[in-house]
Amino acid sequence: MSQPISTGKQGYMMPKITVFNQDGNEQSLSARAGDPLMETLRDEGLVEGTCGGAASCGTCHIYLRDNWSEKCGERTEDEGYMLEGLEEHVEVKDVSRLACQIIVNDEMDGISLDIAPQI
Repeated sequence: MSQPISTGKQGYMMPKITVFNQDGNEQSLSARAGDPLMETLRDEGLVEGTCGGAASCGTCHIYLRDNWSEKCGERTEDEGYMLEGLEEHVEVKDVSRLACQIIVNDEMDGISLDIAPQI
């Protein structure tokens, strides 16, 4: 069972996220519930998030681990098109997502993910 979710300075829930970078190094982060996951990853220098969350650049491509797809919601249509466009450059998996399209919520406490190769 996961640890209780901490609250940030302004009382927002702060689910814990485990991130594995391209080198396989593990990093533990806290993300504010209600924010796009991309913002936390970008602020830590793990993804670029060039388009600012419009699902149009693919620089926040991640692979979800351990069956987290269900708790992160379904891919949007735009996200699906962007991931299709990435297929000729990087491996796109069933667990591929764009972090800009995942809104952090309390149920995501303990999520783990890999940063996909950058294009």
